[in-house]
Amino acid sequence: MLTVTISHKYQVVIPKEIRKVMDIHPGKQVQVLPCDNRIEFIPVKHLKKMRGFLKGIDTTVKRDKDRL
Repeated sequence: MLTVTISHKYQVVIPKEIRKVMDIHPGKQVQVLPCDNRIEFIPVKHLKKMRGFLKGIDTTVKRDKDRL
């Protein structure tokens, strides 16, 4: 687990290892979400780049016998 320090301007430096894995570079947008007692940074992906990411997903749904 990595630890970062918040600056007096409330800025945080994302460690290099995390930037590499998440493909974060200058100008990249991230969403910031409070979740319970933590802060989550989620990289924003443009819709054009999301095309096909669900390819091959199993779309079968088990239904009750009394349903069509």
